[in-house]
Amino acid sequence: MTNEYMITSNKSLLDIDAIHSYLSRSYWAKNVPHHVVSKAIDNSLCFGVFHHSAQVGFARLITDSATFAYLSDVYILEEHRGKGLSKKLMKIIIDHPQLQGLRRMVLATADAHTLYEKFGFKQLAAPQKFMEIWAPDVYKTE
Repeated sequence: MTNEYMITSNKSLLDIDAIHSYLSRSYWAKNVPHHVVSKAIDNSLCFGVFHHSAQVGFARLITDSATFAYLSDVYILEEHRGKGLSKKLMKIIIDHPQLQGLRRMVLATADAHTLYEKFGFKQLAAPQKFMEIWAPDVYKTE
């Protein structure tokens, strides 16, 4: 990774329009409304990845900063992949002071298991204990 890139948890630098643009076409948040992305950012610990001043990546943690965090909405724009940015982003997240001493950090991914395994993530130890309310069509538009 070159010094052309910066990763920060400073929310004031985030480009919510750029984040929404990516998330609204992602497999996990397709058609998510802009106001939902904005509200989610307001209520989460967020990390932006920038190339010069352009937002090229993002990650968000829903956390109480004491016991639990859920890692969500992680992406690097396609044209910036292959430069070690996702690994650098994950290292910064794992080392962040607000995320130390947590009992559990979880995530869901369809295709990036190998990346997350490098940072200690494993299959759920007791998946039978986890439950969910799943509304996959919540952002679906007619």
